[in-house]
Amino acid sequence: MTMQERLASAYGYVREQTDLRPELGLVLGSGLGDFCDRLEETAEIPFGDIPGFPVSTVEGHAGALLLGTCRGRRVAALRGRVHCYEGYTPQEAALPVRLMARLGARTVVLTNAAGGVNLDFRPGTLMLLCDHINFAGANPLAGPNLDELGPRFPDMSDIYTRDLREKLKPLAAQAGIQLREGVYAMYSGPSYETPAEIRMFRTLGADAVGMSTVPEAIAARHAGVQVMGVSCITNMAAGILPQPLSHAEVVECAERVKREFTRLLELMIDIG
Repeated sequence: MTMQERLASAYGYVREQTDLRPELGLVLGSGLGDFCDRLEETAEIPFGDIPGFPVSTVEGHAGALLLGTCRGRRVAALRGRVHCYEGYTPQEAALPVRLMARLGARTVVLTNAAGGVNLDFRPGTLMLLCDHINFAGANPLAGPNLDELGPRFPDMSDIYTRDLREKLKPLAAQAGIQLREGVYAMYSGPSYETPAEIRMFRTLGADAVGMSTVPEAIAARHAGVQVMGVSCITNMAAGILPQPLSHAEVVECAERVKREFTRLLELMIDIG
């Protein structure tokens, strides 16, 4: 199937399960899938049941689409995501966000666990994305353009919507949430970056590095959807601290800051 056919099949199947039309989409990264339990009147659809949909294979990413309400908003939420390092193309990694746009979402919130490149960061820092560097070597818009979603050459100068960021920052401060702002670099993975690569990312202006989010953000903006992104800095990147990196450290840190991250997500839903 073409990507257009896969999107149409996925849309048709979801519409058979529920008629809820979301205003907002949530992509919940490592350790945050439990936020879906806050949704009410929920339809939960495993990725594997949706025709043409990619299926998550990574610990901490359960792999289900939920549609319901949260804080008075109609929400579509991904309990976990897929990554290019699992063998999926950027187009496949972006398909769930494109489905959210097709279902009606006009804003998406993208979350992830990331390694700290900025030497002022520490594990547990929450970073609001203001821009990104696509170092994955591929773009989800390559190939035939989906004209019904957006133009062939979309503008990316405000990919993480400035107006929403400016609304969120004072609300986070009032709630006692220490929120930093920075640039996210996407690396293909699944191996962690080398110390030399981290020094390169820092030179290029990156504050954090991870293996997701960028295909979803590009696809969302292509479809005219506003984007908010936030990284939980779960570890310092390679070469900064003496210990080796591990996925267990990522999961443990994400669990430790879950309460603060959850409060931030609530604020993002309120303004999205």
